[in-house]
Amino acid sequence: MKQPIHTDPAKPDDFSTEDWRRLLTHLGENADRQGLRETPQRVEKAWKHWTSGYDQDPAEILKVFEDGAEQYNELIVVRGIPVYSHCEHHLAPFFGTATIGYTPNGKIVGLSKLTRLVDCFAKRLQVQERLTIQIADTLMEHVQPLSVGVVIRCRHMCMESRGIRTPGEETVTSALLGEMRTNLGLRNEFLMLAREKD
Repeated sequence: MKQPIHTDPAKPDDFSTEDWRRLLTHLGENADRQGLRETPQRVEKAWKHWTSGYDQDPAEILKVFEDGAEQYNELIVVRGIPVYSHCEHHLAPFFGTATIGYTPNGKIVGLSKLTRLVDCFAKRLQVQERLTIQIADTLMEHVQPLSVGVVIRCRHMCMESRGIRTPGEETVTSALLGEMRTNLGLRNEFLMLAREKD
């Protein structure tokens, strides 16, 4: 489902640059002063980018390859995938990295597709827990590997800049599917590879 910022601009109830101007005024600012005159247009463009994941189909991202994959059945891990998202509770940014691992079952996916998959779900209003599960479930559904593991580490500005205000705290979430749940050796191998570098 698309957010209002992505809908038809001809509709009278759509969110527009005038609404961003009203927000600036509501905050006590002069929306007509030089530094803010073009801010509504900039913010509208920024939010279209930050929520562009609603316009992407994860199934189209995960193009699979069978050639060269039939003999490979060991764990594949990609670390350090950038995560930039906004929490759905305060619209505050959270950011960090994701690690994705999977054991092929006759199919492999281009490594860059894993980065695009993370970006697709991160560019939506999110909570980190759901983001982690969505990535794992989608990879399992469309690539059908023997196992999937996802670990995400993020800092949340809703915690660091307001409320409890705890700078530098990191939230870690994980999702383990398929043989990753039952094979202790495989799970430990993935979690070891997913650890931060010393």
